[in-house]
Amino acid sequence: MWNSTRLKPKVFIKTFGCQMNENDSEYILGQLLRIGYQKSEDIFQAKLIIVNSCCVRAKVEQKIYSFLGKLKEIKEKNPEIILGIGGCMVQKEKENIFRKAPYVDFIFDPSSVNNLIKIIQEIKPNKKISFFQEKAKEFHLNGIPIERKNNLSALIQIMRGCNNFCSYCIVPYTRGREQSRTVSDIIAEVKSLSKMNYKEIVLLGQNVNSYGKDSSETVDFPKLLSLLNKIEKIKRIRFITSHPKDFDYNLIQVIKENNKICEHIHLPIQSGSDKILRIMNREYDTTKYKKIIKEIRNNIKEVSITTDVMVGFPGETEEDFRDTLNIFKELEFDSAFTFIYSNRENTVASLMPGQVPLLIKKKRLWKLIDLQEKISTKINKNLEGKVLEILVEKKSTKNISHQNQLSGRTRTNKTVVFVGQEDLIGELVQVKIVKADTWTLYGELLK
Repeated sequence: MWNSTRLKPKVFIKTFGCQMNENDSEYILGQLLRIGYQKSEDIFQAKLIIVNSCCVRAKVEQKIYSFLGKLKEIKEKNPEIILGIGGCMVQKEKENIFRKAPYVDFIFDPSSVNNLIKIIQEIKPNKKISFFQEKAKEFHLNGIPIERKNNLSALIQIMRGCNNFCSYCIVPYTRGREQSRTVSDIIAEVKSLSKMNYKEIVLLGQNVNSYGKDSSETVDFPKLLSLLNKIEKIKRIRFITSHPKDFDYNLIQVIKENNKICEHIHLPIQSGSDKILRIMNREYDTTKYKKIIKEIRNNIKEVSITTDVMVGFPGETEEDFRDTLNIFKELEFDSAFTFIYSNRENTVASLMPGQVPLLIKKKRLWKLIDLQEKISTKINKNLEGKVLEILVEKKSTKNISHQNQLSGRTRTNKTVVFVGQEDLIGELVQVKIVKADTWTLYGELLK
């Protein structure tokens, strides 16, 4: 496609969505570097622009189409630029993208991410190309070039797809059914990362608790965590996301007994109303959810628990919303991703009666956010005076009052800002927390 005697062409990648998409973009970039591209942070310098899309909520989809509108101007000024779109929105919008954005050159679905080298080689001027690939019988990633965003913490897909079919969710239709990577695949990747002095791994899946259920192997998710805990040099293990219906006592014990697994559990509740949970098809009720939280806190010392919750689901009444407020007051999450229900086409929820007006949804959202901010502040204030282990990640740009300000995270995934020398980046240090607010802890480095 490109004349090898010229300077290396540059690629600009824009990623929307979750950490799974972030990891997919790392594989996209790794493959492009392999065939001679350079990464560019300046979109106007790029010869190839790739948008890795998301469609979990309508607002994100709108942002992507808005971004594509801006790219139209760039393409008009420089028609030689190649523009491609990949990811979940492509699977959903495959019939519409070329119609809404005719200047796009190629599209590819999430299953095609690992074949990007072949895709790029097949691109021809003035020809629209679509790449849609059936999932392979086995899910492998080893051998696919990857360019990670940093050299401290690595995202690792242990499975992909989802079998849960929550009534509001489009993921099973865009990512497909669950597929687990082989244990040997995952262990080989983590051992490779340990040799490169990575300190932390983050295991990814739409529902990590389902790991291994589709496989002939006898290793389930708790057993996988135990195996990974034995790999030398890796200091921290995290995972997202768990589903309450599959979170059991065995997993809690594994987290408790293995020193590298961080004391941070992200467990989406989605609603505090049993009626809403039932029509969401979540397969648990608030009694079961509260029992899980109780077991986690009884067994894992100083654990932080975060959650996802939506407001304004079809049929949600003021009483249902009060149930959500009450369960937040009772359980006191460390933080929460709060969002308005988004109507996704072709989901069961999109056809339900009782759609809640946007103004009411916004009022409920802000009331919940206000409550959660008070709870988060209270929890963080209780950490003042404590000494915590911090993985130093980068120089801090938050309220800079000192040129040597650094930022890192606790084992419970809280951001800590403190003064220290830049050579501490990548190290585990002890920091005494002297001040806390809703989002950030501020500390003093202990020598």
